[in-house]
Amino acid sequence: MPKCVVAVIPNLEKVHEVLRVWTSLGVPGVTMIDTIGMASLQQWVGRDDVPLVPSLRSLIESAEAAFHHRTLFSVIPDDFDLERLIRETERVIGRFEDPETGFLFVLPVLEVRGLRRP
Repeated sequence: MPKCVVAVIPNLEKVHEVLRVWTSLGVPGVTMIDTIGMASLQQWVGRDDVPLVPSLRSLIESAEAAFHHRTLFSVIPDDFDLERLIRETERVIGRFEDPETGFLFVLPVLEVRGLRRP
């Protein structure tokens, strides 16, 4: 069964290296989005300079420089070496169990269309 691998990486300096590693391992494609965690957003609640009813966008823009993360996700085929992908990702960023390294999770994909191999 194909799997969706999701990695949230708080260290922006390591993101491009993780992308290079995933590509070298044969990950068919990676989507990267800018994200911010709730713990970071909570630091902005109750501040005088935050609007009474702030939009998520305004919170993210105001917190952007200090609390930016990247979330990578990819759907990998069922025969892909998932353990190697995780091991090599941790070689770049450190063990996910350690503080400030982010986290990674894997979900089963029940159906996928258009999954291509590089």
